[in-house]
Amino acid sequence: YPSEFLLQKITEDNQIPVHLHVSVSLQYVAGLKGNALVEFFHGNIAEVDNEELRHLMWSSVLFYKTPNVEAMACVLLSTKAIYFVLDDSFIRADEHQSDFWNKEGSDCDNSSFHLSCCFVLKLNDLQSVNVGLFDQYFRISGHSADHIVTCLTRDSYNTHTFIQQLMAVLSLLARTPSPEPVDKDFYSEFGSKNTGKMENYELIHSSRVKFIYPNEEEIGDLAFLVAEKMDGLTNLQSLNILLYVLAFQVNHVEGSAQHTSSLQPKTLILTSSDLFLFDEDYISYPLPEFAKEPPKRDKYQLADGRRIRDLDRVLMGYQTYPQALTFVFDDVHNQDLMQNLTLDHFGE
Repeated sequence: YPSEFLLQKITEDNQIPVHLHVSVSLQYVAGLKGNALVEFFHGNIAEVDNEELRHLMWSSVLFYKTPNVEAMACVLLSTKAIYFVLDDSFIRADEHQSDFWNKEGSDCDNSSFHLSCCFVLKLNDLQSVNVGLFDQYFRISGHSADHIVTCLTRDSYNTHTFIQQLMAVLSLLARTPSPEPVDKDFYSEFGSKNTGKMENYELIHSSRVKFIYPNEEEIGDLAFLVAEKMDGLTNLQSLNILLYVLAFQVNHVEGSAQHTSSLQPKTLILTSSDLFLFDEDYISYPLPEFAKEPPKRDKYQLADGRRIRDLDRVLMGYQTYPQALTFVFDDVHNQDLMQNLTLDHFGE
């Protein structure tokens, strides 16, 4: 340790997504290569001497205590813990959550000194991992609200790779196995006897950590929700969700020196007849076991919706991944695309 393959792999993975801006301190981390990266991990982040760095990933993250603040993080997986290296501006972005973060020493006026904070989730505290629809994100849960974090990878490959590495590391943990049920049958494993409703597909790892994957009903629920947002004329049977992807909506900020653009996280859903943008809650659902009341907002909130037949043209940028798409709609004559209110309120 470390092997040549590991050094090459973490060096390749140590790249900040080009469309996201990060602080100078995280840019420093992203500039490290090979042995320098491993030495940085052991010198500044690792909590014990004998832990090994196994995987590195850059991802947007959301914390359960600060659900409205999406931050960029360097996620480091070792044989002992998962580390989220965040820049100091994340703490300042949500001042009312100061009890969540230990702010000692974070007030440093020296501009040449760039501080990062590190959130640590020990593997022994890990209880479950919820994988989002189409592997666009995953949520890691510990035993309390302080130990729940969602990684918005927006990339099924990154999600899959991290889950595989996490399972491999968890296999090294020495935990006493949970007692096996005497008679295991299909319904007791995957169903709830009192409701008759199928639960999400669960895989219980040998370390007793649950890996929970969405089932087909989740897509059905989403299709029903989308049909509700449409004009009501759609037959639910014929409604197919063709695409579900976590994206950003680009809002151009005019009047600045150079026309900057702010990126608003959105869930894009494409059906055979409409294009929708939703604000989705990626952190609160499914409800953690300790939650005493449902979250204040719904899982999906409609932000915008347009009919495909009003789509005039699609403009594609020539830059590399991630690709920028501009949808131009010809909908001047029908401003309210969801429903015709005059029919409901002013007679026939």
